[in-house]
Amino acid sequence: MLDYKGIKFHWLGHDGYRIVAGGKTIYIDPYQLSKAQHGKNDADIVMITHNHFDHLSMDDIKQVVGKKTDIVAARECAEQLKPLGLATSLVAPGDRVTVQGVQVEAVAAYNTNKTFHPKADKKVGYVMTLGGMRVYHAGDADDIPEMSQVHPDIALVPVSGTYVMTADEAARAVNEKIKPKMLAIPMHYASIVGSRKDAARFKELVRACPVEILEQE
Repeated sequence: MLDYKGIKFHWLGHDGYRIVAGGKTIYIDPYQLSKAQHGKNDADIVMITHNHFDHLSMDDIKQVVGKKTDIVAARECAEQLKPLGLATSLVAPGDRVTVQGVQVEAVAAYNTNKTFHPKADKKVGYVMTLGGMRVYHAGDADDIPEMSQVHPDIALVPVSGTYVMTADEAARAVNEKIKPKMLAIPMHYASIVGSRKDAARFKELVRACPVEILEQE
């Protein structure tokens, strides 16, 4: 766990996070949760970037949601999430919602040199305002022009290649477009594709801000 200026970041593996700030517990893309994370059902908000099984995993979502959990998800996730019976905000890039007092912006997340995440699908990343800071979860994205418009304080960035940016591409995106004011954290490795070496390579190449490599919980 990383406690950064009052925001607690728990990396759950792959693209998954549990973020605690301002009395709210937020999960993003929980997938293949460890047994230690099972049965918590403590989520105030669950955010889903897109409909692929390693991001929208109903088995894992059921381990974290409670009766008062709000869902924020890409519009393509609507049918899969219906059985939960929870309040759900469906979003596309450019949308802004406020959920339980948390300001959330949906931003573009797509591939430019591969076909796994087409721009037309309107899969998303998110910018959350937590503790006065803008926290950006890039989703499954390549180095895309829209990243220049995010202006985050903290950025969670995929680095494994294959379905997303390579470590080199991710570092370039951070240095030239994302430019986090405070911190970058690598993700999307050591699960389906990629390894800790990708995270280390990313840290070696990033110049725009400090990089923290988290331990999976």
